[in-house]
Amino acid sequence: MSFRLFDAPLREPSQFVGFAGNRIDRQSENRADDVVEKALADPAAWLMLMHAGRLYLKLEDGKFDPWFKADESQAFEVSLGQGVLLGLSDSGPVLAVPAGLEPEQLPATIKAIDYRSVYMQGLIDEEAAGALAQGAALLAWHASHAFCSKCGNRSEMRAGGYRRHCPACGTDHFPRTDPVAIMLTVTREKCLLGRGKHFAPGMYSALAGFIEPGETIEAAVRRETLEEAGIRLGRVVYHASQPWPFPYSLMIGCFGEPLNEDIQADLNELEDCRWFPRDEVRTMLDRQHADGLITPPKGAIAHHLIRAWVDNE
Repeated sequence: MSFRLFDAPLREPSQFVGFAGNRIDRQSENRADDVVEKALADPAAWLMLMHAGRLYLKLEDGKFDPWFKADESQAFEVSLGQGVLLGLSDSGPVLAVPAGLEPEQLPATIKAIDYRSVYMQGLIDEEAAGALAQGAALLAWHASHAFCSKCGNRSEMRAGGYRRHCPACGTDHFPRTDPVAIMLTVTREKCLLGRGKHFAPGMYSALAGFIEPGETIEAAVRRETLEEAGIRLGRVVYHASQPWPFPYSLMIGCFGEPLNEDIQADLNELEDCRWFPRDEVRTMLDRQHADGLITPPKGAIAHHLIRAWVDNE
């Protein structure tokens, strides 16, 4: 008799989304305070250079390479002491390091491209995109948490970038991840899609919102759907998750079962919200909708939620 609790596809749905291809051994139990220094001294170390939400990429023969050696990174005003150790790859230590040059100061062979464009355009492979998500989130946290929230004094990076310590009051601070529920309300025949005011032209997507303190994932899915669309949900099921480095979120994708169909959209949050039948959504996914309506790009977890529902007839 099979144990149905673990009956699932060989490849989890979360492995198909953007930023989820990280294969680095994080070495989470071996993060001494000198691990960054030791990693930088290793000739096999590889660095990702980041600045103001952009990744530095080498442009060689029309292809982009996100990896730098420590010595070649010096030309880009890097702050090696503020680097974070992502872990170990098969080829050596991997670090994310803040750099200082603005895009217009870079040579023609180096491009500084924003994280969203890097993943949407598929400029780097899945494993590198996963490392990008890890490094970008850590560097963003350090940039916004330089001072102790207890006493206000400047804190110091420890444990390879996974802790900040305040020498004044002794408080330790740890990197944060903001959980976000993203949910697709569905029946057998139709799904609920909304359009944010700042979406790309014609784009509709699943609804989403931050999970609040003391709230379960399922409760957040029900609350956000009711607040944004006036739709009450019954059953809620988890589908997949996605690291989202804007700046350090985890998108938690779910399906919800509606108990009513009359939409009362919050037009302060949404520009539009409506039900779409399966066949119409399929044309949106395939970029063949008669009115030019589209869904989010393939890397986004919203795309995978919508695609999973369309294909599950």
